[in-house]
Amino acid sequence: MAVQITCISKDSGNHENPYTAISNLGWKSDSDGSTGNSTRLEMYDFVKNKNGVAYVKDPYDGSKAYLTAEETNRGTKYVKTLPNDTSADNLLKLPECR
Repeated sequence: MAVQITCISKDSGNHENPYTAISNLGWKSDSDGSTGNSTRLEMYDFVKNKNGVAYVKDPYDGSKAYLTAEETNRGTKYVKTLPNDTSADNLLKLPECR
């Protein structure tokens, strides 16, 4: 299953890095167009353990930056985009979920 990440929500605490500040990710399914909202840990599990594919689509050229599951030195699990052709951070540039 593949989903496009469409928005993010951040909590307001202090964080080791900007990715761990993401609390939720909004998404749209490629297969049936359904939408949903997952916690950072649910998305981590989807990508890491369930062979799910998640990506951010560039609104200008349509290129995709795929998410990877990562863990900080302190054990905090999170997702981030893999490097692609842009220097902009695809995931952190998404709008806040409503």
